[in-house]
Amino acid sequence: MKKLALVFAILIQVKFAAIAQHDTPANLKMDTIVDHAARDFIKDHLWVGFSAGVIKDGKIYQYNYGSIKKDKNQKPTGQTLYEIGSITKTFGSLLLAHAVLEKKVKLDDDIRKYLRGNYPNLEYNGKPIQLLHLVNLTSRLPDNLPDKPEAFKNVSPDSMSFAIAKLHKGYTKANLLEDLYKAKLDTVPGLLPRHSNVAGQLLGIILENIYQKPYEELIKEYITGPLKMDHTFMTIPANKVQLLATGYNDKGMVMPYIPEDAQAAGGLHSSIADLTKYLKFQLDEKDPAVKMTHQPVWGDANVFALGLNWFINKTGDGKLTIHDDGTTLGFTTYFMLYPEMNFGAVLLANEYSQTSNNELGKIAEKIFNENYYSPAQIASDGFGFSSSINQLLVELTKREFDKAIETANELKKSSPDFQLAENEVNNWAYKLMGKGKKEQAFEIFKLNVSLYPESYNTYDSLGEAYENMGNKELAIKNFKRSLELNPQNTNGIEHLKHLE
Repeated sequence: MKKLALVFAILIQVKFAAIAQHDTPANLKMDTIVDHAARDFIKDHLWVGFSAGVIKDGKIYQYNYGSIKKDKNQKPTGQTLYEIGSITKTFGSLLLAHAVLEKKVKLDDDIRKYLRGNYPNLEYNGKPIQLLHLVNLTSRLPDNLPDKPEAFKNVSPDSMSFAIAKLHKGYTKANLLEDLYKAKLDTVPGLLPRHSNVAGQLLGIILENIYQKPYEELIKEYITGPLKMDHTFMTIPANKVQLLATGYNDKGMVMPYIPEDAQAAGGLHSSIADLTKYLKFQLDEKDPAVKMTHQPVWGDANVFALGLNWFINKTGDGKLTIHDDGTTLGFTTYFMLYPEMNFGAVLLANEYSQTSNNELGKIAEKIFNENYYSPAQIASDGFGFSSSINQLLVELTKREFDKAIETANELKKSSPDFQLAENEVNNWAYKLMGKGKKEQAFEIFKLNVSLYPESYNTYDSLGEAYENMGNKELAIKNFKRSLELNPQNTNGIEHLKHLE
């Protein structure tokens, strides 16, 4: 398991004066890399606008492609406004970090200390939600309020976004705080991550209570003002509204803009020029508040960790990566930072689909990889994975992949540093499958089950492998085993519906 009508396609590359006025080999290389990545994206999204900001060794590159309206020849500019979704939450994390540094709060404070009213429900078995839990995805608060599933009954997929917008129209902070009394936690806060827009909204309200200032004013005072980000707004001024791109879904349908109640959870609008400044600010890590938000506070950075609204992990060869994405009903944003390499990328598109954040993530990764690795290195089956995976790959190339379990056991005995993490083995198998190497991927999925026999996900993935190979009986058997280990595995449930 792994979380139209043709109008025109314009591909206009813009190189801004922020970089050298004369072409250099470094500039030309970056231009070529970004251009190829952008064209690969645009060719499948003919109506969409795409903007990119890249920083390498202190140099700033900005590019714009496509159109911000599918029925007009209107390319994005450095000032075009996009909705940035959950990237907004990283602004809230910065404000919280400043409050900690100013000794106004502590990360382990009970959030109820900063709320008006009595909320006995905001704890589980006597363990309260802390401020930290609002920014590391472990609050266990619901994803969205109001929570009215009946509002979406009999709603078609194409109408879902409009139903969401309708539900949130006129929903106020007072309504949110009233509905918060009904929220129920399902486990101890701080234990397990789960996305929650309510946590982001609540942090905004708490920060307003702490500082006695409106949230948007705090953003300007601490972030956009000092960074001279003059095209970043919660509420777009009347004289800037014409800069806002139109948002689309993956069918090219115009989508509603994000509801106003999103606020601190996803309500910011910004431009590629401003977000490149924000990227540089994050990449430099000179501000102690920025540094605080980049520290792992849940999980293991060698595998997967969470900072303050940032995802943290390391590449196979040990390079630290910090990333996040934001989506709204019609927009997608992606940030990726490699602080040790002084490299970062921010990508914007006026389209949202179920895969758009992953697509932009792959583009950001592609831009980084092509700046630092050769085509031969990138093409390797072990590229991007740990030394242990590559050690196993070398041996299996000699001995055939059907010896994967036996070979891995021998390497564990002979090399104390040889370690195979469940998620990495799983990702490696999917990569092999994506390259058309189904038999090899199948053996690696089987290896992962042998390594982690109590993990529902290893059986789920092996079930998918059997299904792809046409073995319905063993696919069903593995999906059922996965559900025995985790009855809430929705992926397994859906696959079984089609198989049985």
